[in-house]
Amino acid sequence: MKNWWHCMVGSLQKQTKFVHECIKTILKLYKGQEFAPKSVAIIGHSMGGLVARALLTLTNFKHDLINLLITQATPHVAPVMPLDRFITDFYMTVNNYWILNARQINLTTLSVAGGFRDYQVRSGLTFLPKLSHHTSALSVVSSAVPKTWVSTDHLSIVWCKQLQLTTVRAFFDLIDADTKQITQNSKKKLAVLTHHFIRHPSKHFEENPAIISDLTGTSMWVPVKVSKWTYVAYNESEKIYFTFPLENHRKIYTHVYCQSTMLDTNSWIFGCINSTSMCRQGVDLSWKAELLPTIKSLTLRLQDYPSLSQLVVYVPSVHGSKFVVDCEFFKREARSIQLPVTHLFSFGLSSRKVVINTSGLYYNIELLNFGQIYQAFKINVVSKCSAVKEEITSIYKLHIPWSYEDSLTIAQVPSSTEISVKLHSAQPENDNHVALLKMYTSSDCKYEVTVKTSFSQILGQVVRFHGGALPAYVVSSILLAYGGQLYSLFSTGCCLEYATMLDKEAKPYKVDPFVIIIKFLLGYKWFKELWDVLLLPELDAIVLTSQSMCFPLVSLILFLFGTCTAYWSGLLSSVSVRLLSSLWLALKRPSELPKDIKMISPDLPFLTIVLIIVSWTTCGALAILLSYLYYVFKIVHLQASLTTFKNSQPVNPKHSRRSEKKSNHHKDSSVHHLHLSANDAEDSLRMHSTVINLLTWIVLLSMPSLIYWLKNLRYYFKLNPDPCKPLAFILIPTMAILGNTYTVSIKSSKLLKTASQFPLPLAVGVIAFGSTHLYRVPCFVFIPLLLHALCNFM
Repeated sequence: MKNWWHCMVGSLQKQTKFVHECIKTILKLYKGQEFAPKSVAIIGHSMGGLVARALLTLTNFKHDLINLLITQATPHVAPVMPLDRFITDFYMTVNNYWILNARQINLTTLSVAGGFRDYQVRSGLTFLPKLSHHTSALSVVSSAVPKTWVSTDHLSIVWCKQLQLTTVRAFFDLIDADTKQITQNSKKKLAVLTHHFIRHPSKHFEENPAIISDLTGTSMWVPVKVSKWTYVAYNESEKIYFTFPLENHRKIYTHVYCQSTMLDTNSWIFGCINSTSMCRQGVDLSWKAELLPTIKSLTLRLQDYPSLSQLVVYVPSVHGSKFVVDCEFFKREARSIQLPVTHLFSFGLSSRKVVINTSGLYYNIELLNFGQIYQAFKINVVSKCSAVKEEITSIYKLHIPWSYEDSLTIAQVPSSTEISVKLHSAQPENDNHVALLKMYTSSDCKYEVTVKTSFSQILGQVVRFHGGALPAYVVSSILLAYGGQLYSLFSTGCCLEYATMLDKEAKPYKVDPFVIIIKFLLGYKWFKELWDVLLLPELDAIVLTSQSMCFPLVSLILFLFGTCTAYWSGLLSSVSVRLLSSLWLALKRPSELPKDIKMISPDLPFLTIVLIIVSWTTCGALAILLSYLYYVFKIVHLQASLTTFKNSQPVNPKHSRRSEKKSNHHKDSSVHHLHLSANDAEDSLRMHSTVINLLTWIVLLSMPSLIYWLKNLRYYFKLNPDPCKPLAFILIPTMAILGNTYTVSIKSSKLLKTASQFPLPLAVGVIAFGSTHLYRVPCFVFIPLLLHALCNFM
C-alpha cells in the first residue's frame, strides 16, 4: 500500500473501501484450494497504514479478514500537516474506534518508524496508543530493530534491505505448519514480532524452546575460578565446556556478563542445575542473550538464579574461524555510573564528565534528568587504549526504557566518538526509569564520557515537533502588522510601512499571555462548562500538553521565527510586485493613475460570478488561486501606474508640492468622484503589500487541495468533498473588492476603527486554535479582509 500525501478524506474513504474489495477479491482467488487462506496480512507504508486501520471502521467489514498489520512510517497519532478538517475528522474516527473497541480488536499490529532521518513523518506520530487492555500492538523505531540498527528516511524504509530481511524472516516464522498460513495464535504472532523487531537472542525463533538442554558427548570440561576470563578460539579441534562455579562469586558479586564474537545461532551459554563437576543437563540461557552488531551478550543478576550452581560457556569445534569469548563477574554499583545531563539553558557552554578507569567489559551510564523531547545533547566518548595490537570495537547503545527507540553507535578504539542524544517520545509521568548509555567496552581501554547541551539540536527538536505550527505564527504576526496599518490609517490618515508596523506591533506579549490565561482557566470546571456551552473547539495548547509536546518558551521561539518569516515574506512580495510592474512597463505602454476611483468596475460582478462558478464546479483552491492572481495583477498595474506618474513629474519640487496640494484640494472638495494622488497610491500600495502577504499564506495553505485535484483530474472534474469551497465563496468577492480599494476611499469609513481592532484578537485566535489545526488559519484571516472590503461601503 502506497503513500498518499495530498490525501483528502474522500480519497481516504474511497481507498479504504477499495482495499476492502481487494481483500475479498484476493481471498476468492484461493477459494477451493487445499490450504486456502481466510485472512490476509497487510504491510502499509505511510498513509497506507492508516487506511488499513480504517478498514475496521467499515460497517460491513469482518475483522477476521486481517490477520496481521505492519505499518511503516505511518503517522497514527495525528496528520503531519492538518491542512483540512476532513483528514482531521478521519483521524479522529479511526483512533476513537480503536480506543473504544480495543477489547474487541484482536489484530496484531506492528508500527515501524524511520527515526531521525525521516524528515516527513517524525517517529513520535507513528507510535500506536498504549492501552492496558490492548497488548497486541508494538511500536519500534528502525534504529532499534535487531539486524537493522539504522535510521531510514520516509521512502527508504520500504526498500531498506536490512528491514526487508527482518520482515521476511518474521513472516516465515509466522507460518503455521498445519495450515500453511499465518498463524491465528495471537501470542505466537506477538512473540515472533518481538523476537525479530525488539530483542533478538541470536537464535532461530522457536515457539516452545527447550529450556533444559543435555550437555553430553565427548567434550572437554575446563573449570574457571577467576572473576574475569577471556578465551580466544581458533581452529578448535574439539568442543570445550568452560564452567564457572557460582557459589563463591555470589558472596562477592551481583552480576555476571558474558559476550561472544561468534554470531551463530547455536546455544552457547547454560546454567548448571546440579552441583557435580560436570553437568549432564543445563538451563539454556542463550535465549536471554541479546544480539548486537559485533557481539552477542548476556547479563544475569545472580540472585535471580539461586538454583544454578555453575555457569557453563560452550565453545564449539571450529575450523578456520577465530572468535573471542569473555566473561566477568561484577558488582552493579561498580558498573552503574550516574551522569546528570546539563541544563537546557547552558547552551553547550558547560559540560559534565565521568571517567571510567576500571578494565571492565560493560558499563551503564545513567543519564539523570533526561526525559523530555526538548532536551538534546552531544555525548563525546574518548577511548584511550594501551598496547593495542589489533582492531578493537566498542559499542555504545542509547537505551530508552519507556519506548523502543534505542540507537547504536559502533566505534573503533582508540577514538573520539560523538553521539547525538535526543528523544522521539517524552517519558510518561508515571514512569521512573532512567535513560541509559550502555557501553560495551574493551578491557584494554579507559573511557571518558562528556555530555553537554546541544543548542542547535534543541532548535532542531523545536522544528521537528512544532515546525508545522510555524505558518500560524507567521500569519499571526502579519495580522498584528495589518491591524497596526489600519489603525494608523484611521488615526493619522496615512498607512505606515509594513516593516515598521511589524516591528512595532508583532510582539509576543500581545498574544501568548491570552493563550496561557485561557489554558489556565480551562483547568476550572465552571470555565470548561462555559467553554463547552459556547461550542468552542479544544485549545491547541491542551492538545500539545496531552501529547507531552509542551516546550519551555517554545511559543516565544516560534513567534520569533514567525515574525522573521513574516518580514522576509513581506519583503519578497513587495519586491515581486516591483519586478512585475517593471516587466509590465517593459511589455506595455505606460499606465496612468486612475482619475476616478470606482470600487466596483463594470467587469467586477462578471468576474466574481465566473470565479464562484469555477469554485463550485471544479476546485475551491483553484478559484482562490485565480482570485489571488487577479488581485496581484491589479496591484502590479497600480505600481506600474505610480512609477509612470513619478517619472513624468517635473524635477522642480515647488511645482510638485503645488500640484499635490491642488490634487488634494480637488479630492477634498469632491465627495462622489474621488481622485487618486501619488501619496494615496503609495499608501494604498503599502496596504496592498500586507494584504498580498496574508493572501499568499492562504493560497499556500490551500495548495494541497489544488495539487490533489490536479493529480486526479483525469478521474473526476469536481473535487468532492472540497475543504476550500466555503472559504472560496467568501474570499472571491472580498479579493475582487479589495483589488479596487484605495486608502483614500476608506480612511473616512465609520467601520475603519472596528476593522483595525479585529486583527489583534484574531491573531490570538490563530495561535490558540490554528497552531495544530492549520485549516482554521484562513478562517481567522478572511474576517479582517472582509471588514476591510466593507469599509468601502460604510
